[in-house]
Amino acid sequence: MNLREEALRYHLGGKVSITPLKPMDTSHDLSLAYSPGVAEPCLEIAKDKELAYLYTNKANLVAIVSDGSAVLGLGNIGAQASKPVMEGKACLFKKFANVNAYDIEINAHSVDEIVTFCKALAPTVGGINLEDIAAPKCFEIEAALQDLGIPVMHDDQHGTAIISTAGLMNAMEISGKKFKDIKVVVSGAGAAGIASAKMYRNLGVEHIVLVDSKGVVSKDRNDLTPQKLEFALDSKEKTLKDALKGADVFLGLSAPKILDDEMILSMAKDPVIFALANPIPEVMPEDVSRLRKDAIVGTGRSDYPNQINNVLGFPFIFRGALDVRATKITENMKIAAARALADLAKLPVSDAVKKAYEIDFLEFGRDYVIPKPFDERVRAAVSTAVAAAAVKDGVALIKEFDEKAYFESLK
Repeated sequence: MNLREEALRYHLGGKVSITPLKPMDTSHDLSLAYSPGVAEPCLEIAKDKELAYLYTNKANLVAIVSDGSAVLGLGNIGAQASKPVMEGKACLFKKFANVNAYDIEINAHSVDEIVTFCKALAPTVGGINLEDIAAPKCFEIEAALQDLGIPVMHDDQHGTAIISTAGLMNAMEISGKKFKDIKVVVSGAGAAGIASAKMYRNLGVEHIVLVDSKGVVSKDRNDLTPQKLEFALDSKEKTLKDALKGADVFLGLSAPKILDDEMILSMAKDPVIFALANPIPEVMPEDVSRLRKDAIVGTGRSDYPNQINNVLGFPFIFRGALDVRATKITENMKIAAARALADLAKLPVSDAVKKAYEIDFLEFGRDYVIPKPFDERVRAAVSTAVAAAAVKDGVALIKEFDEKAYFESLK
């Protein structure tokens, strides 16, 4: 059986279901679960809407909302065709962080329509994960929902930014370079590329070159969106090849096999190459290692070292945000998640993780700057860091937060 046949068989009937949490075996059970007993929590919530967090599943429920306009490298395939991806996302929320999630694919595509839908949906859920919504509208949608009173995050923007930032933190430690001194080239000026550039800048990176399908994003161009214009440079560099000369970091979120030998050799000493186009990256790791032994290479694939995988971020970011009733996800919460991941990669790896990846030896270094997704410690480390940052930023409605006790509860 080939991969296509196996995948189609795997998806028969979908990947998620709903399981009742309370007994439904007797007539009395039904009288509690539905009429007449259900009226009691309804009346309490009507008097105080915050009690929905006590009497319903709202406190541990995330909506995964997508219009299917930018799906997994498949492009604008529409809401219904995107459903298997969103179901998969719901599975990851549950598997890795025990967060319940509903996938909600909508035939609404304008900024106003999607914002209106999410605002109407807010009473049902504790958070909203915007997913696979095309740029530039995704920026406007997320921004318009930040005062909704629940955490809202477009994972395609921030997930890659957070995980790659964790890898970059450790790569800089290995190379001895400082953020303010490095040159970063970002190939791909979509949601993830721009969000990553913003996060790197917040860390102190001053020299960022954004490259899109038309070349370097420079001030002499008249086709730039407001998001791209924020990173437009006065520069003589016009192409990706120009930009990579002397670059310390390459972040690829663009197209397969666009880096040639000359480009790789032109980069600075101890280069970081995060080539994240999927399934075929901008350059294959073996082609980098053939040319340079000093490079730190990451991809989006699980069959190579340093996988930049969003599953290291979004389940635990929402776990931490939900548990302290955060009203939004702040920049500090994202940075806290990245730092927690970076710190975790420096700790000894358990035998269980090695067994899961069929690896005999795994130690912090060029081939291991980011934790593995099945590292059982990620949940406690990242969720706690995010929750603590929310409390510190003043966006947590639960003020009494015992960081140590919370960490232990998640181990």
